[in-house]
Amino acid sequence: MPRAATAGPWHAARAVPTELPPLALYVHLPWCVRKCPYCDFNSHVPVGDLPEQAYVDALLADLELDLPWVAGRRVESVYLGGGTPSLFSPPAFARLLDGVRARLDLAAGAEITLEANPGTLRDGYFAALREAGVNRVSVGVQSFDQAHLATLGRIHDADQARATAEAVRAADIDELNLDLMVGLPGQTVAGALADVEAALALDPTHLSHYQLTLEPGTAFARHPPVLPADAVIAAQQAACRARLAQAGFVHYEVSALAHPGRHSRHNVHYWEFGDYLGLGAGAHAKLSTGSGIRRRTRVAHPARYMAAAGREAAVADTLILDAGDAAVEFLLNALRLREGFSIALFEARTGVAWGTQEPAAARAMDLGLLEADGARLRASDRGWALLDTLLAQFLPDR
Repeated sequence: MPRAATAGPWHAARAVPTELPPLALYVHLPWCVRKCPYCDFNSHVPVGDLPEQAYVDALLADLELDLPWVAGRRVESVYLGGGTPSLFSPPAFARLLDGVRARLDLAAGAEITLEANPGTLRDGYFAALREAGVNRVSVGVQSFDQAHLATLGRIHDADQARATAEAVRAADIDELNLDLMVGLPGQTVAGALADVEAALALDPTHLSHYQLTLEPGTAFARHPPVLPADAVIAAQQAACRARLAQAGFVHYEVSALAHPGRHSRHNVHYWEFGDYLGLGAGAHAKLSTGSGIRRRTRVAHPARYMAAAGREAAVADTLILDAGDAAVEFLLNALRLREGFSIALFEARTGVAWGTQEPAAARAMDLGLLEADGARLRASDRGWALLDTLLAQFLPDR
């Protein structure tokens, strides 16, 4: 049975959006060559050959299960994430995407992103993916410094990272994202800037630039490395983002920068509290209907997921959002965007009156963390730098 979270008198009411948001599709491919010590994603080292055909069969059966929830709605973007999706072959992705198109109304020009890790590159790989419909690739570089790559447990070196980005470009895939980290053990400001310069030389349209964090349950949490001091990390971020601004990148989300108009449409969809189907082992979905907002989480273990796909047994958990949780989730996402959000969007996506949030917003403004421009709100410069403190103003006392 669905369970409803409660957090106070007004929270008990179910959240019912006043309009259906845009719809996206996330597909999780959970296998990696090995588990990185900082990674808390649902990823597994395969035993034997990858079960490509069986997993694509399971994904398409899983999609059939959720079709009644999205009947008549158009999918605006697709994200193939992991794990290491680039372990799968182009024919497997072609069959998957053909199956998606046969079952869903996929928008013309939909953004279709594949995550790729250097060290899994094969000749002709990205050209074949382009033929299958992939038009955006996100490469998990993390660093171009070999010592840092070794500390992070990555299977590639800097030359392989460059070769992967160059192969994406050679395949005429227009949108290229590179992942880079700051705050690495032993990393200096000069070292962080050197990674940015190496990335810029590859002509990406987008950079995900984020701080290494020690997540619970990871190898790094059990055996923590010594990280740079907070002041050093802040200096790394400031120096790198100043250099990226000089190179024409717009810092549009806390950890995302892009050339003008080249932002990740799929990720902005999340940050604006859009709906998304979630297929694959451990995948999450958020689906709105005229009766509420439903979150569904798939079984995490790949073998158990494949055995159950197409049946409700593949769904590990279902949650119906109440008004309070929907409001908080919207704000936790939308305040990450540099441009913030409109009150009209908040009310349409959550079905919650903005007046319920006005005391918290006023408190955040008094602290200099939030600013308003008519009916639009966004984090101030100080609030963006202290985002956790800003977001805490909207968390209910439980």
